[in-house]
Amino acid sequence: MPAPSPAVIDELKSILGPKGWTQDADLIAPRVVEWRGAWEGNTPILLTPSSTEEVARAVAVCAREGVAITPQGGNTGWWAARFPTGEVLISMNRMRAVRRVLPLEDVMVVEAGLTLKEAQDAAAGADRFFPLSLAAEGTATVGGVISTNAGGTAVLRYGVARDLVLGLEAVLPNGEIFHGLKRLRKDNTGYDLKHLLIGAEGTLGIVTAAALKLFPVMRSRATAVVGLETPAAALELLAVAKAETGGGARPELMNRQGIEICLAHIPDTRDPLDTPTPWAVLIELVSGEPGAAERGMERILGDAFERGLISDAAMAQNATQAAQFWRLREEMSAAQKAAGGGWKHDVSLPLTALPEFVERAHGALNAQFEGIRLVTFGHLGDGNLHYNVVPPVGAYPKAFAARKDEGARIVHDIVGELEGSISAEHGLGRLKTEEALRYKDPVQVAAMRAVRAALDPQRIMNPSVLF
Repeated sequence: MPAPSPAVIDELKSILGPKGWTQDADLIAPRVVEWRGAWEGNTPILLTPSSTEEVARAVAVCAREGVAITPQGGNTGWWAARFPTGEVLISMNRMRAVRRVLPLEDVMVVEAGLTLKEAQDAAAGADRFFPLSLAAEGTATVGGVISTNAGGTAVLRYGVARDLVLGLEAVLPNGEIFHGLKRLRKDNTGYDLKHLLIGAEGTLGIVTAAALKLFPVMRSRATAVVGLETPAAALELLAVAKAETGGGARPELMNRQGIEICLAHIPDTRDPLDTPTPWAVLIELVSGEPGAAERGMERILGDAFERGLISDAAMAQNATQAAQFWRLREEMSAAQKAAGGGWKHDVSLPLTALPEFVERAHGALNAQFEGIRLVTFGHLGDGNLHYNVVPPVGAYPKAFAARKDEGARIVHDIVGELEGSISAEHGLGRLKTEEALRYKDPVQVAAMRAVRAALDPQRIMNPSVLF
């Protein structure tokens, strides 16, 4: 695909004005380097439009000239979906307005460059709650999490990003504006086209704004960490929590090796449990009734102890302690970088297959790679595991990295045999697109290619991502 000519570059500059573009290498650098330092891209120009109309005009120029585009949100993803390799880079970071908050409708309309934390704060300002939450929420943007259909920690109660979007505004690959920014809960007038854009990783258009669902503020919250022996016991604990809350728990699974790495490399973290156990579950309950979450947690822990599911438990006594518990879980990715990096796997499995997956994957990897450290953590309630392999202490980084594909094949083959998915909430990006063809149903791939060809026949939108 051709690089933009000087005339095209000049036209894009004219459309966006002096504040809407840069070719300064120092300003572009943070946008083309992955946060872990794993990948680096390049672009002839970074565009930062301030309105949907500016996005549309810029995309129309690129479509006319057959110039490829890479859209970018907060630059927090894992699989290089938002890294340009010569394409025009379009960032939404100047489009971060909260257009409307409608408490009586439990809806807010926000622009794509708004961070998740800013969206949460906007909802809280209207005495409402926006539930999508993940470790990078201070940087991850609304447009970015919609483009990857992110899940986060509250999926069991509120669903993934797709379940929280009522309507979208987006710019299609030909430069036309998709006016789908509805606030309706019901609209059976044909295909629900917003769902094509959600999870499409910027291949079918650029999300510029979204109408998001809000919920009542929870008046009580209880957080605990429990120690247990196996993932099977964690599933039994999940069943106890579901029975108590009707599915309202936030359970996060962590293995001991992951906890130890976090304690070793993240300052001011501590183990909540007096007695180390092979596995731990961080569990949080919320309720609209004051005191109800605390009472529910006490019943869950009491029941779990009686059944022999858990051997130790620590219940947060205040908000500060609860934040410390969550920090142990949320800093696990950063801790692995400090411990030498590693191979990342973002997989999902049927819940009852989790114990078998862990047993088989642990056994196969330990047999193949001597001295590795396995960091297993994730969202127990929806079967999403971040199954990561950290190099042995003192390993040569390049030699370890060179075997990444070999390790991924072991993990992903087991996932496929257990009817899981090799991508749960981070998409495929550039790095996993080709590998996904090994596991994806050919009929589904053909259908996806047909949709893409219809909307983007030149394949200018994120051309190296998806099928």
